[in-house]
Amino acid sequence: MSEQTGQTFSIWRALRLSSFQIGSAMGDILVTSIWNRILITSFGIPAAPVSFLIALRYLLSPLSLWAGFMSDTKPLWGMRRTSYIWLGRGLMVLSLPLLGLSVGRLAGSTTDVLGWSFAVASSLLYGIGTLISGSPFLALVRDSAPKERQGLAISMAETMLIIFFAIVGISFSIWMRAYDPMVFWEMIVGTAVIGGFFWLFAIWGAEKRANAMAASSPATTQAALGRRSLQAAGFWSTFGKIWQDPRTRGFFVFLSLATLSAWAQDAILEPFGGEVFGLPFERTTRLNSYWQAATVVTLLVGSFLWRKRPPERQSPVTQGGLLAMVAGMVLLGMASLFNQVHLLELSLLVFGGGFGIYTFGGLSLMAVMSSDKEAGAYLGLWTISILLFKGLGTFLGGALRDLLLLGLGLPATTTYGVIFVVEAVGLLTAVMILSRLDILSFAHDMGRGISRSEVQVLTAD
Repeated sequence: MSEQTGQTFSIWRALRLSSFQIGSAMGDILVTSIWNRILITSFGIPAAPVSFLIALRYLLSPLSLWAGFMSDTKPLWGMRRTSYIWLGRGLMVLSLPLLGLSVGRLAGSTTDVLGWSFAVASSLLYGIGTLISGSPFLALVRDSAPKERQGLAISMAETMLIIFFAIVGISFSIWMRAYDPMVFWEMIVGTAVIGGFFWLFAIWGAEKRANAMAASSPATTQAALGRRSLQAAGFWSTFGKIWQDPRTRGFFVFLSLATLSAWAQDAILEPFGGEVFGLPFERTTRLNSYWQAATVVTLLVGSFLWRKRPPERQSPVTQGGLLAMVAGMVLLGMASLFNQVHLLELSLLVFGGGFGIYTFGGLSLMAVMSSDKEAGAYLGLWTISILLFKGLGTFLGGALRDLLLLGLGLPATTTYGVIFVVEAVGLLTAVMILSRLDILSFAHDMGRGISRSEVQVLTAD
């Protein structure tokens, strides 16, 4: 529990909250790895419309800022965070059967109107549910820890997500080695039941206990007044106050570009393995698991090595992770351009290792670039950045693949190689932007225990 509520930070509490990510990983793998591979490779549907539907939930990401603001200012059904989380996850569960219906209809005809209607409805429900619940969940995780552990708490939750990405990816590849409609429906039911259970279990009673502890704290009255003041100020005035700070805008640009560049391969990695190297369905399903497993390892190592490093001083770590991601994308581009399948796993491991370092540092910076009173709104803004530009990256990767491969008639090796090199350039640009951001002065202004003289010395260093 948070020291802000008079309790010590509990690893068990953090792990329980992190189990929430089991369902998140199952749903995302089902949509972005299994469903898209079926439509693109098995049914021969162009990547652009499929990528757009996957990206649709990210394009609606302003909802996350609204949801974060509402969880800061207006309790729903007696809860600040929990009710918004469960409302969103309920919509996600409802979306899964529609996913199965879309595949069933499109298997008969790739232009079936009802099939595409099911696909659009599923994408909308899944996306809205993700957005309504995402920032309140991160705010709940942040609330559970004292200031010096907030970055660690969020990193643990996101580390668990990536761990289960790898586990679920491998499990699903074994579960369905080749497309089988009955097995796909088994996956849908399993995701709804298992994922739904952990979405309930992870946060059941967590907020009630936190609020009960806070009731005995001298800061309770001040916090309540702060929430009422924030609510009175209104959504747009709060957003305007946050956005007018150039450091906030700069961090948004950095986070957006890094996210777009990192995820442009999301919808095309499995088709890349099949079209360039002729890999079977079972093996391409595991491609994401390779880089995600490397991400988990470096996240865990980073959590140990840098656990005592204040989160506001994680910029060099974040930059190092991004540079490793650049190297991984360059290797992946070379693997495609020169048709070197033996470089495939190595490039993904290098990229994933860098992604883990970047994620640890970036999540710590997200915790720093938020105020205590407006944590939900700030984290909603960072969620917008991540989700919107993850969606744009996913769509642009698929659209660029169609433009180069189908529109211009370039070979698959050249098409994918160009995409991966473009990603590397974007990641390198993000490093340059982060090097110019004044994270330390923002931390000082938000009362994170760093003096103005320390800011000047550390910035000079």
